[in-house]
Amino acid sequence: MATKKTTTTKTETRSSRYAELRKMLEARRLELLSEMQGKMRDVRAEGGREREVLDQGESSEVDIQDDIELALIQMKSETLNKVNQALRRLEDGLYGNCFECGEEIAGPRLRALPFAVRCKDCEEARETAAQRERLLAQRRGSAALLYDMAN
Repeated sequence: MATKKTTTTKTETRSSRYAELRKMLEARRLELLSEMQGKMRDVRAEGGREREVLDQGESSEVDIQDDIELALIQMKSETLNKVNQALRRLEDGLYGNCFECGEEIAGPRLRALPFAVRCKDCEEARETAAQRERLLAQRRGSAALLYDMAN
């Protein structure tokens, strides 16, 4: 009997976690969609208005602001794609497990970063390896530059 109760408790815990994570992902998805739609409305509204004659400096500033707005929309779109992928993983029963080690990703990490695909330890190892690779690439570039200057 104890085994059946333990199994039922684990199933209930997973089901509860699944519902909580789904709710969190759906809320984040709706938030991102709303933010993106608002930004796109703003960009369209500004584009629809006739711009007054601007000097070169003002025109450059407006162009930079437009670029920033478009970059923000793109970032939100990429985040939305990650949330949608997380929802698909949740439906497939793969959500919440680390891509690297297969262990369960901690709940606080998923609440902070709901589309996380790696546990904290594996993500830190990945970032450390990437940083090491960048440093090696810089050193190789510096060495090549010094070699070129010597010849």
